[in-house]
Parts: sequence; structure tokens; C-alpha cells
Amino acid sequence: MWIPITLAAATLQILRTSRQHRLRSVLSVNGAGFVRYAYGFPLAVLASTVTFVIVGDRFPVIPWRFWPIIAGAGAAQILGTLALLRAFDLRDFAIGTVYAKTEVIQVALVSAVALDESLEPLGWTGAIVCMLGVAWLAAPNRLGDVLGRARDPAALMGVVAGGCFAIAAVGIRGASTSLDGGTTWDHAVLTLTVMLGIQALLNATWLFARDRQQLIRVAVEWRAALPVGVLSLCGSAGWAVAVTMTNAAKVRTLGQVELVIAFAISAWVLHERHTRAEYAASTLVLVGVLGVVVLG
Repeated sequence: MWIPITLAAATLQILRTSRQHRLRSVLSVNGAGFVRYAYGFPLAVLASTVTFVIVGDRFPVIPWRFWPIIAGAGAAQILGTLALLRAFDLRDFAIGTVYAKTEVIQVALVSAVALDESLEPLGWTGAIVCMLGVAWLAAPNRLGDVLGRARDPAALMGVVAGGCFAIAAVGIRGASTSLDGGTTWDHAVLTLTVMLGIQALLNATWLFARDRQQLIRVAVEWRAALPVGVLSLCGSAGWAVAVTMTNAAKVRTLGQVELVIAFAISAWVLHERHTRAEYAASTLVLVGVLGVVVLG
């Protein structure tokens, strides 16, 4: 069941990213990033209210360790986004993306150390193959050049971003599975609501201190921003449910198909031309994903 949920989450993430990118015409980078939390959190509260008040599901018992874990995961996700944006500013999109995609391996490593949930040997091989395919797809015509600049500050920021995203993914699983009582959905929606609340508070505080005008703009542009919040909540809920159900490394590896989905839309719907290298890279991603999902 976690496989279709992950695929749905990846698709929703692509749609959310595309809508969020359009907001850049009226909002700053930080303002556009804040939208997903500002509009996602109230919707998450609504989902929790429906689940625990109207439907009457049993509210999970929250252990003390839940709070630092989910707070760390939320902060790590924010820092990962900032590090990735910094990587883009330092050099270019390709370098930042390639090194950020080391997330696939970093999630597996953090899962093995923090949660004692290691992949099988063939699963590790699949994760490495997937990471290489994603890197190739991100820079199909200059992969050698990008990898040769491993000491570039942009590469370092990309690796930091991947590490932060890995910590966030494993943290969400650790927090969700620490809850006692209730269903998988109950654990996921509660975890997501708390994390979005923390992220909304952190982002709002940052904008209030550095760029208060953006807080006003986020409210004024609510018609364009609300769909981003809806897509963000649905996608994040999918990720949260999936990592509650199984190893975060498997979920994040399968989630890399979002690049292949975007590539397929570009080729088949938009009729954009692509090289043989890009098709080969997409195939490599899929082979790696299958290796992790089936053999991991």
C-alpha cells in the first residue's frame, strides 16, 4: 500500500512545486516557501479535527521523545531547503540538484543508524544506482564536470541539503512510529500537523524579523497561494503515511520517480525533445528504484 501512496505524494509534490514557482512573480523566495506552511498548517489542523473530533478516532498517546524528534525534523526540512537555494545561488541548478540527491544514500544511512532499519545488500546497490541515475538526469550533458567539482561550495551545500532532508524523512518516521494507539493515518496526520505548526512558527518569525512585507503579501495573494497549501498538505500527508508504514529509505528512493514523471510529462505532454543520455538516465533511476523496492 505504501507504494501507490508514495507515487501519489511524489506527483502532488511536482504539482505543488510548479504552482509555488508561479508565486515567485509576486513573492520572494522566502515568501513563496512560507506559503506551504502558512496555508498547509490550518488545513492540517482541519484534517486533525475531522479525524479526532468528528470521526472520533482515538487520539494517540504522545511520548516525551516525540517532541524533540518532530521539532528536529521540521527544522531540518527548512534548513535543507535553505541550503539547496544557497547551492543554486553559489553556482547553478545542476550542481545543487546532483549533490542534494545524495539524500537517497543519506536517508538509508540515517535510517540504519538512528532506527536500526538497514536495507538489504541488494537494496543498497539499488539506492546507489538510483542516485547515479538522478544525478545523470539532473546534468545529462555535463555530469563529469559536475562530479569533478565535488569540493565546490555549491556541492557542499547540496550535500548539506540532502543530509537535512534525510534527517527530516527519518525524523518524521521516528516521531510517527513513537505514537501509541490509533491507526497509521492517525499517527501520520498528528505528526504532520505538529510539524507544520512548528515550521509555520519558525518561518513566520523569520519573515517578521527580516521581511515583514512578505507576510502581508502572502495574505493578499491567498487565491494563488491556497492551492499550494492544499497540494502541499496532500503531498506531505502522503509522505508521512508512507514513512509510517515502511522504511524511510525505501520511500525516499521510490519518491525519486518524481523526476522521471516530470521528464515523461515534458516528453509526452509538452513534446519537448530529449537526448539519449536523458532517456538512459531515466531508465537507470527506474532500475535503482525497483532494486530498492523489490530487493531492499
